[in-house]
Amino acid sequence: MEFYGYEKQVLELKEQLNTNTGTFSVWLGTLFLAGFTPLPFKIFTITSGIINFNIFAFFIICLISRGLRFFLVAYFTVKFGKPFVTFLEKKGSIWFSIVGILIIIIVTVIYLTFK
Repeated sequence: MEFYGYEKQVLELKEQLNTNTGTFSVWLGTLFLAGFTPLPFKIFTITSGIINFNIFAFFIICLISRGLRFFLVAYFTVKFGKPFVTFLEKKGSIWFSIVGILIIIIVTVIYLTFK
């Protein structure tokens, strides 16, 4: 983090997580998007460790996001075969990003509706 100049932002995020419960939900959404989309997941996992993020919440959200992504890829590859693999290589990252953002929006709306 220091190499890229993000040390200050990571420390600010850690402070916000300790003082604001809303930031916890935002970080959960960010981890989900990082796990489901082609964002660099390793950076978010390292940052979660640096900011002392709740390990159980981290495991659950990573299991859901990565598991969902790999399950969908495996399912559609078996169902559609080579055409899906070709589609995934060309436009997979944009579609996983769109679907990930839609999932976050749906979960947020459901959360706010029943809050």
